[in-house]
Order: sequence, then structure tokens, then C-alpha cells
Amino acid sequence: MDEGLDLTGLQCLNPAFSVKIPFPDLAGIAPRSDNLRMQPRILHLLCITALPAALAAQPAASHRGGSLPAPDDWSGFVRLFDAYADSDRVVGASVLVMRDGRILDRHGYGWADRAARQHVDGRTIFHWGSITKTLTAISIMQLHDRRGLSLDETITRYVPELRQIHDPFGMIDSITLRMLLSHSAGFQNPTWPYTTVKPWEPFEPTTWNQLVAMMPYQELHFRPGTRYSYSNPGFIYLARVIEQLSGDPWESYVQKNIFAPLGLTHSYFGATPYYLAGDRSNNYTIHRDSSGSVVETANGRDFDPGITIPNGGWNAPLTDLAAYTAFLTGPAHDDSTRHRFDVVLPRATLTGMWHPLHPMSETAAMPDSMALSFFVIHRGAATIIGHTGSQAGFRSFLFFNPTTSTAVIAAFNTTNDAAPARAAFARMYEAALALLR
Repeated sequence: MDEGLDLTGLQCLNPAFSVKIPFPDLAGIAPRSDNLRMQPRILHLLCITALPAALAAQPAASHRGGSLPAPDDWSGFVRLFDAYADSDRVVGASVLVMRDGRILDRHGYGWADRAARQHVDGRTIFHWGSITKTLTAISIMQLHDRRGLSLDETITRYVPELRQIHDPFGMIDSITLRMLLSHSAGFQNPTWPYTTVKPWEPFEPTTWNQLVAMMPYQELHFRPGTRYSYSNPGFIYLARVIEQLSGDPWESYVQKNIFAPLGLTHSYFGATPYYLAGDRSNNYTIHRDSSGSVVETANGRDFDPGITIPNGGWNAPLTDLAAYTAFLTGPAHDDSTRHRFDVVLPRATLTGMWHPLHPMSETAAMPDSMALSFFVIHRGAATIIGHTGSQAGFRSFLFFNPTTSTAVIAAFNTTNDAAPARAAFARMYEAALALLR
């Protein structure tokens, strides 16, 4: 083991991300904490099995004295991050910046669970929503490389039930895996127009049978392959392909072929494992009650995404997302790490997923683009790759610059449906992208 190797990402040995600095709780304002300390856990087996993640995404020294300082505008970004969280009534959030596979700095805000007075810290587990789609896409590309699966294969070969969808173009049997990966199959958006937001309604369809029952009430909205329209069910259909070809449930396939080789030992789907339950963040919704008053509702730490897990079910702390991003950005500091990354997906296949296929806007002068499950964002001369997530009260984003191997990852445990602070979010979001230029 190299001298000075920081195993913070494993929450074992003697983590020293930095000192937790609590702020007083004043009039309900959530206390902030910068570079929160992660308490040690004596979990020897987890330390051993998670060693690859530490090698791939080990925190660098603090910008106050380290050889890999945070970007010069990091402190300005953190101020915008906090200003947004304050104005949008966010209960808890966390963000980190990394380069060359190493965490440069991180910032935590507020409460993982307000009622329990549990601060956001380095162990806090967030829900990552649609960033999960990148796992499904990588799984498809693994089967493309390993089993010869063609991206031009038609989805009705694996999901014949789709022929129940009203098809005014006569093209349902021409929808390909590539179209699903690039959100260009012609399916409706928004995905679930059936809900009236009653408290007794399921969060989303919980079984495959429910999803199939909705198909006769849907239609293709445009000729498949001609333009972009975001579709959540498209990735559920892709998961059916993965399950049929591999013989594994989607969750098991991802665990075996992505999480395990990358050392993502704190990532999971569905109900939180007992040993991680104390780290799971609650999630919150800000909304108006029947009297018109703005209220905060705690939705609970766990919820059931049901059949939609392949398009939005990933739960993990930021350190696991950092290890995953180290794989995406590609810096391998030794042959062993390079081998592990290539086992998951060869570099040429991975970067091929980032080629723009469809503009995400038909009006913008320089529109962002949709590639194979990844967003392609243009800011100045920089091309930025990533994805966002939103499910229940959780929201998130992960973006990286493949040229500089710089990345920014953020998660929030609150959604404001009453009076969202859109302008403050836009300022924070653009500042996050500016860190990557």
C-alpha cells in the first residue's frame, strides 16, 4: 500500500476528510458543515473488498496545503450552493469536486434527517434518480462487447408487449436499442400522466404488469429515431433485454458487473440494508397544504421505486459516485486500476457513448445534446458529459469534463413544489459547470 493512501471513501481505518464544523440552529435555518468528518467504522471485510474504490477515487489533500488544490472558484461556488439551498428551503445537500480520479474538496449542508438532528456528512446516502440510467446503458454496452448485442436490434424482439401501444406511424417494430438509449423512440413525456397526486396513489408503477396495462393507453408521438423526447420506461425496456440475455435480475447484473469490480460497496437498490440504515437520508417535499400554507413534509428514508429501479433506483453516498466517476473520467494510476476499468467497459466503448445523437432543444443556438444515455453539455469551448436525477424528494447531478478529468457531483434531499427557487438554482448549476471548464 502506498504511503499516505487515504481510505476515506471506505469509511474505515482512520478517515480524515476534515473537521466537522456545526453551525447554530437559528430560526429553522439548516446548519452547514464544510468538509464533514466521517467517523471511522471497524468493518475489516468491507475495507478489503472496497479497496479498489479507494484506489480509484481517493480524496486529495485539502486545498489549504495539498498538491491537488480545489479550483480557484470553488469557494465562490460553495457560496452560491448555500444561497440556493437557503432560498429553496433545502433540508440537506452535499457536493464534491474531483480531478484525475481524486476528490479535491467537498461541502455538506444541513440535515440528512431534520427530526433526528442528523447532519449531512461523508457517509450520508442519497438517492440518485435518473443517474441510474447510465448504469443500464453501460450494461447494454457490456452485452454489446461481450455477447455481440447490436444496438440496432429492435426492442419488440425482447418486449413484444410494446406492440399494444397505438402506433400511427406503423413503426413500433423498428424501434431499436439505440433509440431507447438516446431517448428518441417516440414515447410520451411526461412519463406518468395518470397520477392526480393523491396520497393513496403508488409512487410509480410497482410491477411489470402495471406498466404493460398502461400500454394500450399510450401512443407514439413522433416517428422513432427522428428527435429527442425523454422517456423513463425506455430504460425499463432495456433492463428486460439485460435480464433476458444475462439470466440475472437487473439489480444482480449491475452488482456483479459494475458495482463489484469498481468497489462500490455502499451502493444498493430498493430497501436500505440494515448496516447502512443509519446513514440513509430522509427526503422532503415543500408544498402547499389545503389552506395554501407552505409546509415541509418528510417522506421517509426509504420508498419503493418498483419496476422503475433501472431508470432511477440507485442509492449511495457521494464517495461511491466519486469512484464511479473516476471510472468514467478514466485516469488509472496503476495497471490494476486500468484493468478493472477495462473489465467494466473498454475505454473506446465508453467514450463512444458520448457522441451526440440528438439535440435536446430545437430552438437553442447551441443546444445541449443527447448521446447514449449521457447528456452532452456545451459551455464555451468545453464539452461536458453527465446526467441529472430527480425522484421523490431527491435531486442530483453528475458532470465531468473528459478532457481535464474534472468532475462535480451534487445531491439534495428536498424538492420544492410550492415556490421553487429556479433563478438561484440556475446560478448554482452554471457555476458548477464553470468548475469544469
